[in-house]
Amino acid sequence: MPDHAEPTQTPSPGNEAAAPRASRRPVKAVLFDFHGTLAQVEEPRQWVLEAAAACGVTLDRVRATSLADRLLTAGRAGGPLPARVPPRLAELWADRDLYQHAHRGAYTGLAETVDAGIEGFADALYERLLTADGWLPYADTAPTLTALRDAGVPVAVVSNIGFDLRPHFDTWGLTDLVGAFVLSYEVGRCKPDPAIFWRACGMLGVDPEQTLMVGDTPADAGAVTAGCAALVLPAAEPGRGNGLGAVLDLALPA
Repeated sequence: MPDHAEPTQTPSPGNEAAAPRASRRPVKAVLFDFHGTLAQVEEPRQWVLEAAAACGVTLDRVRATSLADRLLTAGRAGGPLPARVPPRLAELWADRDLYQHAHRGAYTGLAETVDAGIEGFADALYERLLTADGWLPYADTAPTLTALRDAGVPVAVVSNIGFDLRPHFDTWGLTDLVGAFVLSYEVGRCKPDPAIFWRACGMLGVDPEQTLMVGDTPADAGAVTAGCAALVLPAAEPGRGNGLGAVLDLALPA
């Protein structure tokens, strides 16, 4: 047995290609998913309490918790997915991210399967989605978007969704940090269809090969079929950090 380490193998002159090299594609733009990546829907019981209040009803916390549990089982926009989709809602459900009427119809229809005894409750629950108050940006969303803007890295929000997100970003003061919104119901394509990622890259004026998609689902990871790199982060609790600092490690020069 040798009493010294074997010498390190180095490529001979003119044969540098034989040596393995770590490489990373430059990131010239970043695409972000919305729900579970930049923001999260509000806590379920608060969602129920606020919707009931909009209908002129004050719920006690026990009843609100019970209703929230039942509504989550039925299916809530922003998750979780419904345990069962009634046949009468199947077509709306299939088209929910392609048409505004289908998105509203699917989710109000699911909410109506829970008998809350409150007139207009299903619509009030849905309306919470359409306001910034019904969502919480993650704690590291604004710092991450700001750092990318300051570094000259353009950003797009790419979301499978059936309503406009721009008013939310206006309310949060984040609109100036986003170069484009690519929403499935507006472009007629849903992730993981590569066409929606290509559309986002085109709107930012960058090549897919120099673009990073950041999300929290396999649909977001589908960006690799469009030629983009992908970073999938686990969704965090509302209002907390979501690990978006990893994006800066990848996108900004050391």
